[in-house]
Amino acid sequence: MTGLPKQRLRVGFVGSGFIAEFHLRGMLGVRNVDVTGVYSRKAENRARFANRVAELGLGECTSHDSLESLVNADDVDAIWILSPNYTRLDVMRTLHAEVKAGRSKVIAVACEKPLARTIAEAREMLRLADDAGLNHGYLENQVFCTPVIRGKDIIWRRAASATGRPYLARAAEEHSGPHEPWFWQGDKQGGGVLSDMMCHSVEVARHLLTKPGAERKSLTIKSVSGTVANLKWTRPNYADQLKKRFGTEVDYRNRPSEDFARGTILLEDEDGNELVIEATTSWAYVGAGLRIQLELLGPEYAMEFNSLNTGLKVFMSREVKGAEGEDLVEKQNAEQGLMPVLEDEAGIYGYTDENRHMVECFRKGEKPIETFDDGLAVVEILMGLYRSAEINGTVSFPAPELENYVPVVARTGA
Repeated sequence: MTGLPKQRLRVGFVGSGFIAEFHLRGMLGVRNVDVTGVYSRKAENRARFANRVAELGLGECTSHDSLESLVNADDVDAIWILSPNYTRLDVMRTLHAEVKAGRSKVIAVACEKPLARTIAEAREMLRLADDAGLNHGYLENQVFCTPVIRGKDIIWRRAASATGRPYLARAAEEHSGPHEPWFWQGDKQGGGVLSDMMCHSVEVARHLLTKPGAERKSLTIKSVSGTVANLKWTRPNYADQLKKRFGTEVDYRNRPSEDFARGTILLEDEDGNELVIEATTSWAYVGAGLRIQLELLGPEYAMEFNSLNTGLKVFMSREVKGAEGEDLVEKQNAEQGLMPVLEDEAGIYGYTDENRHMVECFRKGEKPIETFDDGLAVVEILMGLYRSAEINGTVSFPAPELENYVPVVARTGA
């Protein structure tokens, strides 16, 4: 690409909701970047987002009333796709068409997890990005969590170098349920909690098991085994809660998607050694808030991180009254009692380093460590886990039969 490195990268956001706010907060710790544009479906949300950009001092952000207007703007170099799962392929098709027609000067695109709802969609996302000549990055924030970056460095540099590579990674993410109705709709989201959250667990575990400097494909997937269940939200009183919160858009009595998932992934490294990933995700966890738990084990060592084991805690007695909020931790479930506080959620969860990495790679024309290729690989694993749960058996890889597979809960009319 000509004109690289760019002095500053000018980013346009597609989407202005919950995850976009996290990325904005992450951008505060990134140099050489301006947020110059936003497109989302509702004008009031775009206006709120543009005002937030100004408040944070991240640039002069234009609210665009069409996706074409955003991607064709003269002050946008890269696009961050942060819109709902079911919109992402159409966003990518529009970006591809405008770049190929010479109307857009965008040079790079980053997409929030998961890359797509199916393997076919993910493969098309990758094809479109490559065909348009775009640098591309897969936004998997847990790979960039500060404890993950520090922990992986120490384990591989000090322990693995002396006693051998790690062979078991465990990753769990749990909270009490998503914010928006489309997350609960299997066809729009692509599934349930397995699609929504195990994409995190699978990729951060693969990252921890991958030798520093090596590509993720240096690990070969051999087989996957998955289990899904409906533990909480299909119970009548909780299904009624969802209906009260989201109206007719979410009908969990008749169209539920799983709120618990477990996966076991068997891999092989470059030397033929067996490796294992154990992943667990849940929308049925009620604690202080979102809990991420990671472990990495090897011959003579172990690493462990729990996002709720914070250094900062506060206590509020029952006499302290207040409105519901999430000012202490994401998915906060209480306003009283002894509560952990994440003093820098954007940093600890990885959004700051993730955005810093993508901005610098795009600005300099370098390949990110997480690309659409990795996003596709994650979707392949997720579809294998869904298929395994459906047939109640192990799915061996390679698995070409998964190319057009759609999870049961995502099938229209299922």
